[in-house]
Amino acid sequence: MTDSPRPARAASAKLLAELATRAGIEVEWDNAQHVPQRVSDDVLRTLLERLDLPCASAAQARDSLALLEAEQRRNHVPKLLSADVDHAIALPSSTHKTGTRYRIDLEQGGTIEGILSVPRGETALLAPIAETGYHTLTIDNRQCTLAIAPRHCYGVADAMAAAGRPSASRGWGIGAQLYGLREAADGGIGTYGALARAAQRVGAQGGDALAISPVHAMFSAQPHKFSPYSPSSRLFLNVLHIDPAAAFGEAAARAAIQSLGLERSLAELEALALIDWPRAAHARLAILRSLFEQMLEGRFGEAPLRELDRFRAQGGKPLEDHARFEAIQGAFLAISPDAGYWRDWPVALRDPNHPAVADAVAPMPREVTYHVFLQWLAQRGLADAQAQARASGMAIGLVADLAVGCDSAGSHAWSYPAEMLHGVSVGAPPDLFNQVGQAWGLTTFSPRGMVAQGFGAFLDMLRAAFRHAGGVRIDHILGLRRLWLVPDGSPARDGAYLHYPFDDLLRLIALESWRHRAIVIGEDLGTVPGGMRERLADSQLLGIRVLWFERKKDAPDPSEAEPAGPPVDRFIAPERWSEHAVATTTTHDLPTVTGWWAGDDIVWRDRIGQTARLASGEDPVALAHLERRHDRTLLWDAFRKAGVAPADAPPPDDAPVDEALAFIARTPSPLVVYPLEDLLGLADQPNLPGSIDEHPNWRRRVAAPFDALTEQPGFADRLRAIRRLFSSS
Repeated sequence: MTDSPRPARAASAKLLAELATRAGIEVEWDNAQHVPQRVSDDVLRTLLERLDLPCASAAQARDSLALLEAEQRRNHVPKLLSADVDHAIALPSSTHKTGTRYRIDLEQGGTIEGILSVPRGETALLAPIAETGYHTLTIDNRQCTLAIAPRHCYGVADAMAAAGRPSASRGWGIGAQLYGLREAADGGIGTYGALARAAQRVGAQGGDALAISPVHAMFSAQPHKFSPYSPSSRLFLNVLHIDPAAAFGEAAARAAIQSLGLERSLAELEALALIDWPRAAHARLAILRSLFEQMLEGRFGEAPLRELDRFRAQGGKPLEDHARFEAIQGAFLAISPDAGYWRDWPVALRDPNHPAVADAVAPMPREVTYHVFLQWLAQRGLADAQAQARASGMAIGLVADLAVGCDSAGSHAWSYPAEMLHGVSVGAPPDLFNQVGQAWGLTTFSPRGMVAQGFGAFLDMLRAAFRHAGGVRIDHILGLRRLWLVPDGSPARDGAYLHYPFDDLLRLIALESWRHRAIVIGEDLGTVPGGMRERLADSQLLGIRVLWFERKKDAPDPSEAEPAGPPVDRFIAPERWSEHAVATTTTHDLPTVTGWWAGDDIVWRDRIGQTARLASGEDPVALAHLERRHDRTLLWDAFRKAGVAPADAPPPDDAPVDEALAFIARTPSPLVVYPLEDLLGLADQPNLPGSIDEHPNWRRRVAAPFDALTEQPGFADRLRAIRRLFSSS
């Protein structure tokens, strides 16, 4: 008789907490109400497993601790080390000894040689470097990239000075959803051509920026996946925004449409108020494929073929990987609609570097080239839009939007498996705005993977975002410091914060910002870690301040006829808004001024099941409308005190859109962004968080082309008022 094996001893709570802390997980954290929370042991175990740190037993947990220690030792000369210009550079290990020689080869030429000085018990320091850039450090017979960052990001003042304006000038711009821009014969989806023409008009009106929704690459074979914040890749562009007429001329595009028999279908799509993404995508891609085939046949001469070859060579492996992914995924989906997720493909095809991938695409070289061709046209379209923006007189031009993550089933995650998280979703913990928390179904970079790979994928992503823009808005900038991760399949509340190398990421952003001469805006809404906004301000990385959230509890004003009572949650006067943030009335995820005033967002949240029933039995929707009536009074009071509304007028029945636009113009923000929806006085918001099909997210189109909008009395009047406000400030 043999003894049965003893069950492995489970890791203790103390050992789990130690491993989690070493891995960068916050075991304890404060919620939105500043109440301390502790992550449960079960959640810690699951997250650690998903971070490739097994901990089912005490032995596994100790082995995982040893693995982290070994990685730290291997990183004593990392692939990339960041530092600040003119500051001593601390090496990340105590293993370096006094007397060790080092050499720094500067990016622009020249060499610095030195000897380490390591005071007893302290970190080894390199002498300060006065030149920003990516230099090469050689020490202990190993090399690493030494990224020396400027003191701060390229700012609005820098952009104004470069445009020949006083550096203290304030600017304004418009925020628009690119997909919703309308033009004649646009096939039912906004194009890069429409964006270029909108930019021309905004610049002609005196605007300095046009902030747009993300234009990341989506899934050509899965057009039902169209949320711009859930892309396939943040390295490449959405090909559905290509204007076929801009590619090879209107005559060629028209001939392709006629040969495909798409005239009637396109006319129907163009007449819709909401985008029919699958149908419009099918038509757009059919037209582009026809033009591609004609190009290969030489119909447009040799020049486009040579330009495409140059683009392909410059794009290198990342572009080739994306094109291969698109071709392989399309082939699998042609066999089965359930075969799109690359983690379900044969094992060899899950690795872009495996020879099996080259074998898989060998029979379809034309298909791979087609997807390179699409990226080529998309890059040309976006580049032209930014060129038109700057030519129109804008100091900044396009402000691109960088999504916080990407679809784990997309080409970005497939192309960079060593640097991406798997089995978890990025999200947000429960807060005042969303009491159940959020899991966005997105993946992003692994902090350990980023460090191990020298931040290569992160830099590729940053450069792609900056390439054709005068500014970049980084969605959920809080993720530079920590991200709320939720194990796949778990409720959003059952997650934890994972820390990221904040200082490194901030320095790399500042460095790339200056190299591209582009401003940086960080969406810093939600549960903000203490001191983070101050750090962003020091780096001249602008935050975002939204009208609905700029409130503060104040004691009742004794000059007003109010009874004594508890503090009132008043709207902050515009002059007290931050000067280190962009000012705006709303965002794509929040109600418009018209929608907020009418309480449309309350109705929608109840409609999709986001209204919690009350234990008292009271109607929560009725209570929400009652609270909104009170808030309308408070907002109107703020408008009156700011001088943008008549001092003796009661709150109006119709939404005070003009007053709201004038109110944010009075803030000290260096850049004020006016959402197109508010300039048009629209009630509907582009996206309703927490909804899928219940609300028409990312589908709304404006009623007319941008040129025509600027001729409409209401829109034109608001633009004239904005010009007056900023010309006098």
